[in-house]
Amino acid sequence: MWLPLIGLLIGFLVGFWTDLRVPDEYSNYLSIAILAAFDTLIGGFRAHLQQTYDEIVFITGFFFNIILATTLTFLGVHLGVDLYLAAVFAFGVRLFQNIAVIRRLLLTEWMERRQNREKS
Repeated sequence: MWLPLIGLLIGFLVGFWTDLRVPDEYSNYLSIAILAAFDTLIGGFRAHLQQTYDEIVFITGFFFNIILATTLTFLGVHLGVDLYLAAVFAFGVRLFQNIAVIRRLLLTEWMERRQNREKS
């Protein structure tokens, strides 16, 4: 579970402490890659809460999602079609579903702890 959080922290530090600029023609690719990475990160957190987290599944899913999303965006740019919208929709839906499950899991855990405290 620490791997996603360390990667996120390193990404934020590199982003804030360096003067890296992404050219405008790559902004679609980067935004889709970030969305895919964020979806994988939230999915990893959900798997951790459900006690089904596996680092190999997380790492392969992370890179596969990014590669798939950027490839779809690349193909769409060269065909003149906004295919990146398909990736935005797919990852957006999964992101909201994972967040909803996380919310339910945390709420259930909180309610169980509260009931156990009231019983004792």
